[in-house]
Amino acid sequence: MRVLVTGGAGFIGSHLCERLLNDGHDVLCLDNFFTGSKNNILPLMDNHRFELIRHDITEPILLEVDRIYHLACPASPVHYQYNPVKTIKTSVMGTINMLGLAKRVRARILLSSTSEVYGDPTVHPQPETYWGNVNPIGIRSCYDEGKRVAETLMMDYHRQNGVDIRIARIFNTFGPRMAENDGRVVSNFIVQALKGEDITVYGDGSQTRSFCYVSDLIEGLVRFMSIDDFIGPVNIGNPVETTILEFARRIVELTGSRSKIVFKPLPSDDPKQRQPDIALARMKLGWEPVIPLETGLSKTVDYFSGHCAASGS
Repeated sequence: MRVLVTGGAGFIGSHLCERLLNDGHDVLCLDNFFTGSKNNILPLMDNHRFELIRHDITEPILLEVDRIYHLACPASPVHYQYNPVKTIKTSVMGTINMLGLAKRVRARILLSSTSEVYGDPTVHPQPETYWGNVNPIGIRSCYDEGKRVAETLMMDYHRQNGVDIRIARIFNTFGPRMAENDGRVVSNFIVQALKGEDITVYGDGSQTRSFCYVSDLIEGLVRFMSIDDFIGPVNIGNPVETTILEFARRIVELTGSRSKIVFKPLPSDDPKQRQPDIALARMKLGWEPVIPLETGLSKTVDYFSGHCAASGS
């Protein structure tokens, strides 16, 4: 098939492009390089079935494709809070443009939504039936509410125009090609540990996250897109929950670092708990994560070790 991946030069997008090429598809990678990097897709550039398009999805684009994986949107607080208006425009206008394209060419479209639609959850773990607890006027709302509106648009285009949609709610994902400066906990902790800097834990570290290795996530997305009778939404993430403090200690141990753990005030609206209920993914997709946290962390530490050495930092 001819497959479009928006945000294809990003962390998750580049892994998805690689997987789709390996599966024999023609891949159009679309990115404006706000958070994506050409280094992520450099190994793919010589593949004759890979095509790179520099474009901002807040502007319409005309293409002929069979499938659309719509991943484009800054996903870390550092990046999405840098220009919050642009962030919500990407989620809303970008999704409208991609749905318009899907409608015109009758392509199946998958939205990479997020666990952030659950906000600071009052239900734990979070099933797809939970409507969330989101602050609509907080500093995270440009991303949280943007993705909630994107889900609304997906459902309305499906109901009104018969667009073939898939909604995937992605939980915390990690692995090689994460941006060193994206402010997410995995990259923050690993880079700080490798540099021997203090590891910054916000709050008392009792808040929890569930970390999914990127290859597991990609497998879930590809399976979801291949199924004909299920549109979601579906949680795709790892249900193994860990506290941030415990996670920081694991990183120190894994890297052999002498870094000290220091505590800073918790940012506004930071979720206290985050753990996916993946019963639906198991039932509908036959999917669950298979990469243990330690294995994934070792691969990610190796990546950042080489990355930091190459950049001289």
